[in-house]
Amino acid sequence: MAAILLVFSAGLTFSFLDSSAKFLASEGFAPPFIAWMRFAGHAVLAFLFLRPWKTLALFATASLPLQLLRGMLLFASTLFNFLALQTLQLAETVSIAFFAPMVITALAGPMLGEWAGWRRWLAVIVGFCGVLVITRPGLGVFGIGHVYALGAMLSYCFYVIMTRHMGARETAESLIFYSALAPVVLMAPALPVYGSVPDQWLHWALLISLGFYGAFGHWLLIQAYRVATTTALAPYAYLQIVWMVMLGYVIFGDFPDVWTLGGAMIIVASGLYIVHRERQLRLKATAAPLPPE
Repeated sequence: MAAILLVFSAGLTFSFLDSSAKFLASEGFAPPFIAWMRFAGHAVLAFLFLRPWKTLALFATASLPLQLLRGMLLFASTLFNFLALQTLQLAETVSIAFFAPMVITALAGPMLGEWAGWRRWLAVIVGFCGVLVITRPGLGVFGIGHVYALGAMLSYCFYVIMTRHMGARETAESLIFYSALAPVVLMAPALPVYGSVPDQWLHWALLISLGFYGAFGHWLLIQAYRVATTTALAPYAYLQIVWMVMLGYVIFGDFPDVWTLGGAMIIVASGLYIVHRERQLRLKATAAPLPPE
């Protein structure tokens, strides 16, 4: 129950992050600047809590270019998401983001050698149909916001793939630290173009809070996965859509239409089936008899 509450709280925190970013974009702040501020705050918090000056060995990296690329993929996912929020509802963006586990399942085969069976591939196809229900290409609904949302989802998928690939060679501390630091350093030259100085205390508060929401949300997830398995907690991550619908309605007066809700249900059902199928395969593997010596 504690782990479930942590996942539920993480979903609420990430919903605050997206709501704040959407509000700031509606107030005229450029999404690249909003995304940079989110990672700047995250980098400061990571620096204070991880204290790299005390344990430098933990932050040594086997490949700095790969660390930078991974960090920029996470930044790209955030930036595309904030760009999408300019024109899409909160519920639309998170529904498309929920398709990420299915894309990761598809990419894990050619990129990591983790091939999925026909049942999980069928779930991926069904999930993609859910995305089509939300975006409805060819019916005058599909727009640039959907392109950005798909770009955010794909960037995140490649970020996860890289994390799996690098996890065996890099420390957890270095993965956390460089993913926050890389975007701040590499995107700093663009600040004169996209940056702006807030003239209201509310804008300052929201910009500063972005890094806290991002860092605290990830910390909540880490704590949850320490006491429960990913498979056990996966279904509860989808409850984030509840928070997104509520905040979208309260703050922006948006309520998802039947197409968005229907597509989201299809995507969530497909994702839950993949989680269920992977759990079955793991149980089958652990129950298999040992080969004779």
